[in-house]
Amino acid sequence: MSLLKRIFHKKAAPGSYAFRLERAKELHGQAVKYVTEHVDGNEDVVGRGGALCLKDTEFIIDTSGERLMVIDVSELDASYLMSGDGVIVKGPNKLEGGRMRTVTVHFVYYRK
Repeated sequence: MSLLKRIFHKKAAPGSYAFRLERAKELHGQAVKYVTEHVDGNEDVVGRGGALCLKDTEFIIDTSGERLMVIDVSELDASYLMSGDGVIVKGPNKLEGGRMRTVTVHFVYYRK
């Protein structure tokens, strides 16, 4: 994004489709170290390796050589961890018939 766009760019309202699409575009192509899910008081690792992808209007989490989640951008809720090392993704998983699922995706660290 150019400097002028950064200065004069109006931020989308949180919860709006534009905000969710912008967040999905930020996460597109991010390399995944591992994915965890909080189940019955335990933090279980559900996948290692992979990437986050935005395809048309679907946000996809690929890990361990398979698709873990597919969520419509209009229903995606993604928020960064305070450390910036990952993101919490929440939404109805189309692969499981729309079951609501929340996972924590930890990124691969790349020195910049």
